[in-house]
Amino acid sequence: MSAPDAHPADQPTCPSAESGERLLPDELRAWMVLLAATGAMEQRLRVVVKETLDVSHDEFLILCLLAERPRTGLRMTQVADLLGRPKTRLTYQIACLQRAGLVNRRSVCGDKRGVEVVLTDRARELLRETSALLAGTVRQALADSMGADQRAAMCALIPDLAGLDAGRAAR
Repeated sequence: MSAPDAHPADQPTCPSAESGERLLPDELRAWMVLLAATGAMEQRLRVVVKETLDVSHDEFLILCLLAERPRTGLRMTQVADLLGRPKTRLTYQIACLQRAGLVNRRSVCGDKRGVEVVLTDRARELLRETSALLAGTVRQALADSMGADQRAAMCALIPDLAGLDAGRAAR
């Protein structure tokens, strides 16, 4: 991009920026911008996650959920609910992560059918080593996918988002 506020070719401007008429309330405009920014972040993260952790994006999301649980795990049903994924698909992804030595499964005490998933020490170390790179990928994707109009729309939901301008200027 040549100018800091230039829109990427595939990033449309907000509807209200094109005309003086506002059809959608600020919250819906912000939600649409958030969806576009999330898509841009996911595309970039897919590549970086595969190169650095050698896991799929969906497997990475599972690792992130578990990383927020210090030494405790989550039930498989909780992971499926939090990610909005079918339990059958999750079982496959957990098996892949277990074969890679990144998670362990264990029975839930007092519940014969309950299965809990927990990160291994190896997974914790990998996440520590790669977290700065992954966070930078997210920040860069956000900065690149949102122009001034999009950041203004997001401020309807996240007032502190204006700080992105300072980070973009520092590049």
